[in-house]
Amino acid sequence: MERKIKIDVGSEIGELEAVIIHTPGPEVENMTPENAERALYSDILNLPVAQKEYSALEQVLRKFTRVFQVKDLLVETLNNLRVKENLVDRICNTSETGHMKEYLMTRPRKELTDLLIEGVVMQKNTLTRFLSRERYSLPPLHNFFFIRDAAIPMLDSVLISKMANKIRERESIIMETIFDFSGIFNTKTNSAMHPDPMLAIEGGDVLVAREDILIIGNGARTSSRGIDLILEMLRGQSNGKRHIIVQELPRSPESFIHLDMVFTLLDTDSCMVYEPVIFKTSKYQTVHIIIEQGKVSCISEERNILETLKSLGMDLKPVYCGGKSDPWIQEREQWHSGANFFAVAPGKLIGYGRNTYTLDEMNKNGFEIISANDIISSKVDHNKFKKALITLEGSELPRGGGGVRCMTLPLKRKAVNW
Repeated sequence: MERKIKIDVGSEIGELEAVIIHTPGPEVENMTPENAERALYSDILNLPVAQKEYSALEQVLRKFTRVFQVKDLLVETLNNLRVKENLVDRICNTSETGHMKEYLMTRPRKELTDLLIEGVVMQKNTLTRFLSRERYSLPPLHNFFFIRDAAIPMLDSVLISKMANKIRERESIIMETIFDFSGIFNTKTNSAMHPDPMLAIEGGDVLVAREDILIIGNGARTSSRGIDLILEMLRGQSNGKRHIIVQELPRSPESFIHLDMVFTLLDTDSCMVYEPVIFKTSKYQTVHIIIEQGKVSCISEERNILETLKSLGMDLKPVYCGGKSDPWIQEREQWHSGANFFAVAPGKLIGYGRNTYTLDEMNKNGFEIISANDIISSKVDHNKFKKALITLEGSELPRGGGGVRCMTLPLKRKAVNW
């Protein structure tokens, strides 16, 4: 029998050994301009183009690591009848669709998996449903391909997110079920899914900088109470001093939705920053919290993330999203996830190729720019370069409001030689 994968994420950049993704499917097209905003989108996507772009991401990832698809994991998990019943119960209760339980329970596990993600069309068999303008009894999970948000691997455990918007709650429920019952992963889950309406935390806001350092965004999707929950978790651990760096984020526009849209780690000595938020404003606080011996020993305001990291032994050179000269270009490229990169190893990144000014900055800082197609076809060997950025075509995927880090959930990384 194959050994279970032990969750182990002690950095943002360690060599990747396993990752979960979710290829966007019919759920992405199951929306209209009228309900796109309610689905947390700024626009509607062309699914065939989005899937083609996403396929390139998956093929690149498979060159580096073991890749799991959410649907495959869920189908496997639903093989257990008790787990299937508990999941259907939970989803029907939280979505107030108890009338669908019997129907869902009779569906084969592959079909049920599709229904739970792609949505269940409303049967117009009562007057209330006949008069309803809703198309779905169980709405599609339009945002699920941004898999990062629903669960947060930290060291050897996984925090199940409390999403800021109820429309995404089912994503967290599905991911918790997979981690707990698929039989594939060796980990402990902690749930942030508390009834407190002021508590929210999403994976795009949580960066594991080092085993003893978390960087967390405090903004539209992660509340101070969500961060307090993480503090409580860390206080219960007795493995030395821990540091939390909290970065306050703008609440609008929606491109600032998560910390990883303005700040990501690239290598042991560099990071990507969106300068106007990270450096040029005193409006948004940076707070350093220290936990030791089970207590919060210090909370203090700092100048910025980079100075705080330097004081902790991580001296990172900033690389600027959109370059350094033109605020308009910076703003445009940040909007299209120009600061959102995903590391498959120290100095080996994947990101969108459309943000040309950001790519120029990366190149100036020693990163070889390689197209995804050249990696997939083995035309270029990334091992020849110490630092490399693999670029995806991105015309449709960025319209969903996220980048490559948003679309990947790392499960295991090798230790980094700092």
